[in-house]
Amino acid sequence: PALSSAPKAAASQDEAPTEYEEDVEVTAVGETRAERRRKSAEAVQVIELEQASMESADLGTALARTEGVDVRRTGGLGSTARISIAGLSDDQVRFFIDGVPLEFAGYGPGLANVPVNLVQQMEVYTGVVPIRFGADVLGGAVELVTDQDVRGSAVAGSYELASFNIHRFTASGRHYQESTGLLVRAHGFYDDARNDYPVNVEVPNDLGKPVPVEVRRFHDGYRAGGASVEAGFVDKPWARRLLMRGFINAAGRDIQNDVNMEAAYGEVTTADGSAGATLRYAQNHDPGVSVDAVGGYTFRRNRFLDIGSCAYDWYGRCFLTLPQPGEISEGGAERYVNQHTAFARLNAAWTPVPGGAHTLRLAVSPTFVARSGEDRRLQANNQPDPLTAPRGVTSLVSGLEYQLDAIDGRLQNIAFVKDYLQDVRAQKLLASAEFMDLGRTAHEFGLGDSLRFRITPELGAKASYEWATRLPRPDEIFGDGNLIVDNLELRPETSHNFNLGLGYASEPGRAGSFRANVNGFARLTDQLIILIGQGSYFTYQNVYGSRALGAMGSLGWTSPGRYLSLDGNATYQDLRNTSGEGNYAEFKDQRIPNRPYLTANGSAQVRVSGLLKFQDELLVTWRTRYVDDFLLSWEALGNDDKLGIDSQLTHGLALTYVIRDMSTRLSWTLDFQNITNAQTYDFYGVQRPGRLIAAKFTLER
Repeated sequence: PALSSAPKAAASQDEAPTEYEEDVEVTAVGETRAERRRKSAEAVQVIELEQASMESADLGTALARTEGVDVRRTGGLGSTARISIAGLSDDQVRFFIDGVPLEFAGYGPGLANVPVNLVQQMEVYTGVVPIRFGADVLGGAVELVTDQDVRGSAVAGSYELASFNIHRFTASGRHYQESTGLLVRAHGFYDDARNDYPVNVEVPNDLGKPVPVEVRRFHDGYRAGGASVEAGFVDKPWARRLLMRGFINAAGRDIQNDVNMEAAYGEVTTADGSAGATLRYAQNHDPGVSVDAVGGYTFRRNRFLDIGSCAYDWYGRCFLTLPQPGEISEGGAERYVNQHTAFARLNAAWTPVPGGAHTLRLAVSPTFVARSGEDRRLQANNQPDPLTAPRGVTSLVSGLEYQLDAIDGRLQNIAFVKDYLQDVRAQKLLASAEFMDLGRTAHEFGLGDSLRFRITPELGAKASYEWATRLPRPDEIFGDGNLIVDNLELRPETSHNFNLGLGYASEPGRAGSFRANVNGFARLTDQLIILIGQGSYFTYQNVYGSRALGAMGSLGWTSPGRYLSLDGNATYQDLRNTSGEGNYAEFKDQRIPNRPYLTANGSAQVRVSGLLKFQDELLVTWRTRYVDDFLLSWEALGNDDKLGIDSQLTHGLALTYVIRDMSTRLSWTLDFQNITNAQTYDFYGVQRPGRLIAAKFTLER
């Protein structure tokens, strides 16, 4: 899938959609993909990113403004992000770009740091995930949708300069030769951030007593860049799409502190690089058969470097020479992990009567992953290296889906079944310095149903259910070859996911336009996998079941003439431990700790048109976010203030000036994030950036 920030025009009306963006209901000509998704039976929220692409917000920030979604970070740009959807998070949520897993498309497993200007919209699937993604997903999925327009030639670019020495640049372009059907498009991006924002920490005074001080982070840099080129043919008699894409990406990040921001590091770094290619084919066949297939190969290399010989204080000074290298790892570490991935996604659909009420879909998705590595510090000391042991996983996820459209399109039902097959092979280093072969095979089954009914043209109801499964990752089963050991008895996570909602959207009238949504959800999850410490090592274990009940809603109004827009949303979720045995039996029916349970977002935008010329706009946008306080430990262990994060309220202001004509859009934005400079924390002790001022310029032609 190509990432492109070219102008986001709608596809031509006579162009058939590809299978991964296929209409999920009989719709009128001219409806956009976003409209089709919203009106479908799928449990999906669509986030259009035209506004965000002109501001300094990244994808993580834009996603966090959505009800039911929480994005928590360990720092500034490039930091690790934990994304939760309706109570489930981490590996229970998967990310895709144009139907391809994000990590297979040249990016890491998280989306928060993907440049927003390379994405047209995000689709958030809550609990019930369509078969076309071909993945074992427990709690939800997020798909990034890039610009699908192929007509004509276009170029686009953006540059952002922000506080804490942040620089972000994107560029893209495409050319389509109508006479031959040849399409060529490319994109590139580069990010550079020092992330030297002030933080409040405790350091020893002259008497050795810890005292609070404000210092700047000194070893938190982030650098990332990448490029992609795609070429092929579109709208030919033998293929609607035949496109080959090649990509290369690299990122490096400094590690500033430990998990609670109590110790400072000065030389620890991580790096990640990938390269690969994909081939996509799509074609419509008679009668009523369409096929969309994509396959590819990705090579990824990760590096962790901890060979520093100094202990650093929060002023960036080396105050102690270590007896041996390594600020985090005793003896130091220089670890490299190589991963080879080959994958395919085949989606086919059959509608017996074109435009009829019945559609049958099939999805088949094989994936092959091989991983090995090395720890050069161990090898230099002639010690056995567990990272050299090869590991491999072969998985096959298949699905069958039946869609019914009835009552003149007012009723839509999508029923589906899924099948999961996984075979994992690895070697384990024994105390005798020999390797022992390990392996296991898992076979699971899932099913679900999604229903949508239009009560009136403006009001609709949705209900959905999925018995979902997530298979353990190879590292969870076999360990990482270091401090995490194997657990061959690890079982898949399973969950019964329920959604029920109402949505209302009025046409513009004398009182403006109104929109509202209210949704309830339940997640009854079993065999949750978490990392447990056992003396000097760790192991992944199935430790408890959980029950998540929640509600989320949004409300919005736009005035006649679109001069003023007001929007707000809120999410409440109650996550409880349901285990009656095992490590967490004593905490049965208690709220699961370290999870925000009440969040809210609000925005107000004033739009003034024709300020200096006929087709210009000035946008003034105010945003507010609230997160209620939450505990970091189980309720039965007490409400010590040191074990919680206080409620947080942040505000932002964006001033955007836009000039448009028939083929060009220019925008300039001055953005103020956390304008009150509030101290904010997503994780205990780890302070987020304070007030940030950014300037951004974008061009699309």
